[in-house]
Amino acid sequence: MAVKKKSQMRSGAQCVIDGLVKAGCDTVFGYPGGQILDVFNCLYDSKLHFVLSRHEQGSVHQADGYTRATGKTGVCIVTSGPGATNTVTGLATAYMDGIPMVCISGQVPLSMIGNDAFQEADTIGITRSVTKHNYLVKNVDELPRIIAEAFFVASTGKPGPVLIDIPKDVQRSMTAMPSVSPEEISVRAYEPFVKPETAAVARLADALNKAQRPLLYVGGGAFVSQAETAIRKLAELANIPVTTTLMGLGAFPETHPLAVGMVGMHGSVAANSAVCQCDLIIAAGARFDDRVTGKLSEFARGATVAHIDTDRSAIHKSVKADIAVYGDLRTALEMLLPRIAKNPRAEWVKQIAKWKKDSPLKIPAPRDKFLQPQRVIQLIDEVSKGEAVVVTDVGQNQMWAAQFFNYTKPRSFVTSGGLGTMGFGLPAAIGAQFGRPKDLVVCVSGDGGVQMNFQELVVAVEHKLPLNLIILNNGCLGMVRQWQELFYSKRYSAVMLGQKNRPVNEQIKDAKDPKYLPDFIMMAEAHGACAKRVFSEAEARAAMKEAFASDKVWVIECIVSPDENVFPIVPPGASLADMMHAKEIIEEA
Repeated sequence: MAVKKKSQMRSGAQCVIDGLVKAGCDTVFGYPGGQILDVFNCLYDSKLHFVLSRHEQGSVHQADGYTRATGKTGVCIVTSGPGATNTVTGLATAYMDGIPMVCISGQVPLSMIGNDAFQEADTIGITRSVTKHNYLVKNVDELPRIIAEAFFVASTGKPGPVLIDIPKDVQRSMTAMPSVSPEEISVRAYEPFVKPETAAVARLADALNKAQRPLLYVGGGAFVSQAETAIRKLAELANIPVTTTLMGLGAFPETHPLAVGMVGMHGSVAANSAVCQCDLIIAAGARFDDRVTGKLSEFARGATVAHIDTDRSAIHKSVKADIAVYGDLRTALEMLLPRIAKNPRAEWVKQIAKWKKDSPLKIPAPRDKFLQPQRVIQLIDEVSKGEAVVVTDVGQNQMWAAQFFNYTKPRSFVTSGGLGTMGFGLPAAIGAQFGRPKDLVVCVSGDGGVQMNFQELVVAVEHKLPLNLIILNNGCLGMVRQWQELFYSKRYSAVMLGQKNRPVNEQIKDAKDPKYLPDFIMMAEAHGACAKRVFSEAEARAAMKEAFASDKVWVIECIVSPDENVFPIVPPGASLADMMHAKEIIEEA
């Protein structure tokens, strides 16, 4: 075998940059440090757009938001030790929700591993449980293949984050091995492209044609396989009502007559009632999460359960499937469509419509002079004309954003589902805005979650992103307070975000002399953003119109009711039929 000329030799660090370009990457998020400087030195001459976050957790969430909003595999680069350990929460967030991502971390030289060297950590051991796969690169000749393989593994089958840990001496070592494209990769014993069995699809078709009250239950897997069109065709052909999970919002237009709304703990009455009374439930790219099912023994008791999923381990994991279709969701639905007979299912569709009419999501009357947080979300929908990409933090703000915005397009809702990561919203929104620079991106956060990664706001300002941050400020950790009110006898422990003995969200007489701490307006302006604090619907609408039409970073702080709760709610351990409503709480009190 001929030896390649010296001019064709590359360092391991250069292999990383070339591998990212070969994989189609154009934007990279991250934070430098000593053990990854060789890669950053090569990054200096590359055409990759690098985004410097202000914390490694911010880097991973930015890459995550970029991925969820675009469908492309996000990339972040960090250093060893604390740089790598700071990514763990972000990796776990992506892992729980099946988000493809490649994280590259620096590591101390191979000879120093295990010697407690400066900024050494067992990154592989620490991240093993929160990644789909991870690599410790010991030979520079393997690095080009590993880069391509990481993208292949991250983005196929059930997607997930992949971490590559690269010791400093490997980054500096030279190799003649060429870059590899992810399309050229095959991995022994890993066959992610599975065509569903015809017999399984036929069984599902037979069950659906015989069903009187079928229900489509759609999750985030719909986006992975780009099955949105097939889902709509199936629903309309057979008149099947469609409910979505939190992660599935946008997979089926919420304005469609067959849309039943979100299912689960904070789902709509119509959706949860449909689950309880359907005779066939078809899980399409959903995993029967505990926040969806409630009490497992009561979940869809009278229904035949069909489960379509590309992840074999998800089938039968929580709910035993009577009909299991293992394979790609879109392929399965496209195989199913020709086998389905048209069926008006008039009585079932009429019943769904009645539940929606009789028990819509409601906004309580305003209290004192506070804004209603639900109304703020509706205003985002109205002012944006339904065109916003909504990114949320976690808690009450997340649930209201899920309930009161009508999602009609895929990848228009970005949130942390499985892990429920506070602090996700703002950096993820920045990533989403990088991925979709011409689209309106609106981040909805609470005053608790936004403080966890507020430092990332300056990244949006530096890059002149037209990002909008809406803070629902209720002066407390709202969802925790709600649970303490409903299930812990109103023993409010460690949830008030204020000074000792200061009332939650103390009313102020002069808006120019705010008593709210921290002062989000001053914080936003200190970071270079435009900002307004609003107290009324009129003020909120005017601020949104100005912000949404601007090309600058905007922060709008909405002072909302401190004791507002998210309803309906299915109590922990209860069935979906046992939804609690605001009226019931008031009557009990």
